[in-house]
Amino acid sequence: MENLVEVRGDDVFTNSKVIAQGTGNQHESVSAIIQKYCKDIEDFGIIEFSDLKSGNPKGGRPERIYYLNEEQATFVITLMRNNKIVVKFKKELVRQFYAMRRFIFERQSQGWIQTREQGKLTRKAETDVLKRLVEYTKEQGYNHKDNLLYINYTKLANKICGISGRDNASMEQLSNLTVAENIILHCIDYGIQENKYYKDIYQDCKKRLKMFKNIAYLEVVRKMPDSTS
Repeated sequence: MENLVEVRGDDVFTNSKVIAQGTGNQHESVSAIIQKYCKDIEDFGIIEFSDLKSGNPKGGRPERIYYLNEEQATFVITLMRNNKIVVKFKKELVRQFYAMRRFIFERQSQGWIQTREQGKLTRKAETDVLKRLVEYTKEQGYNHKDNLLYINYTKLANKICGISGRDNASMEQLSNLTVAENIILHCIDYGIQENKYYKDIYQDCKKRLKMFKNIAYLEVVRKMPDSTS
């Protein structure tokens, strides 16, 4: 399953759309449960929501998405009839809530903060090299927006490390990201020295990052630790 939870502030939430898709229900049905048991759900906190514009080009009623914290979401799914799909979703939702709460706790640790700060130094060095690459590519006829290069290389490093950004990365992922960005800056620096075509420099970065990914077993899914240990 894809990501079922998200961090909003210092808390973890899922939403009514995710619950509907994960349990194989219509979103209207899940919304109806939330509306019916609104007072009971609010015993676990105020229900947040947002109204999304209708996808109908002719207009229409906005779709209301409800954001539920762990207790609220747990209560809502207990009101649903169990089947294989629902049970599977419940298990994964519990697992992801637990993992995200553990991440929030880790993000507040001194170790995470120090790793984050150390990573910023490597990122700055990488950014300096990318500035040189921007000028270098212009000499080779590259006429796209300058920030596109930054975005492409940032996405490349993030993808290899399995993250969407620094603020949502674990301490281990931050360490991996520092290595990935270090590889990128050296690849670019070497490519410029060797007068390589800018697209070939990017492909060299991809190849070396894939090697790093394989060596570091970044695709290995680790089991969740036993909470009783």
